[in-house]
Amino acid sequence: MTEQVSRRRAWIMAARPQTLPAAAAPVIVGVGLAVNDGVFAPLPALAAFVGAALIQIGTNFANDYYDAIQGADTESREGFTRVTASGIIEADEVKRAMILTFAAAILVGTYLVAVGGLPILVVGLVSVAAGVAYTGGPYPLGYHGLGDLFVFVFFGVVAVMGTYYVQAAAHLASGFPMGVPPGTVTFAAFVASLPIAAISTNILVVNNVRDREEDAETGKRTLAVRFGYAFSRVQFLALLLLAYVTPAWFLAGEHGPFVLLPLLTLPLATKVAHTVLGHTSGEALNPALERTGKLLAAYALLFAIGLAA
Repeated sequence: MTEQVSRRRAWIMAARPQTLPAAAAPVIVGVGLAVNDGVFAPLPALAAFVGAALIQIGTNFANDYYDAIQGADTESREGFTRVTASGIIEADEVKRAMILTFAAAILVGTYLVAVGGLPILVVGLVSVAAGVAYTGGPYPLGYHGLGDLFVFVFFGVVAVMGTYYVQAAAHLASGFPMGVPPGTVTFAAFVASLPIAAISTNILVVNNVRDREEDAETGKRTLAVRFGYAFSRVQFLALLLLAYVTPAWFLAGEHGPFVLLPLLTLPLATKVAHTVLGHTSGEALNPALERTGKLLAAYALLFAIGLAA
């Protein structure tokens, strides 16, 4: 029984459920904007969340597996336990779980493809490929300073706009769209994606500040390794600034004051920023990493309510 519990916990550790706000947040915001625009569609929205969650978990499995076999996880690691590198779960099992999880994401995506047509097929396949390429393949994105861009684009811009697109397509498109139906891709959806992209990227920034010394030793050239702690701290603050000025764009348009609800999360953002600006140890930054995930979830929920209202 102890082994079963231990093994169950090991798989939970590998899946890293604390990262799921990064999957839920863009869907929540995409739904809020869709409600405002009168194109909310519950089933496509639910499928978008399930697909995003599976891609997030699959990416976590991929990171666990590829970082271990490429020697990026060492005994000096200060982050959360990696099950492959620590030998808790065999590498082949983690790789198999990665493949099955991405396959499940593709299966869920078949419904979204039926709704959104060729654009969703392309976006879905590229998203899965990017999830693997983050730490795997001949040119791992995370090892060459491209991880931040990957998160900003796929867990922010693409995820929010994709969620809005499949809902709008359910209302505005017929058959199997080969192109982008009018009204399904809007500038407002792009702007709404920016805060989610920014805070999601900040989760990675905190992670990379914490791991900078180990990453430098193992050849993982993150932006923190390339440009140092000062750059990453400025990056963190700049992304927070982007997140908190964006609601003003909607306020200047047709939205009411409720769109400023995300400002209620500023105390939490300030607390996390204070930690990032003053610390580099895992002891301080591991809690900050979790708080950044909570900040993302809280911001997304309040922003969605403001957009819908």
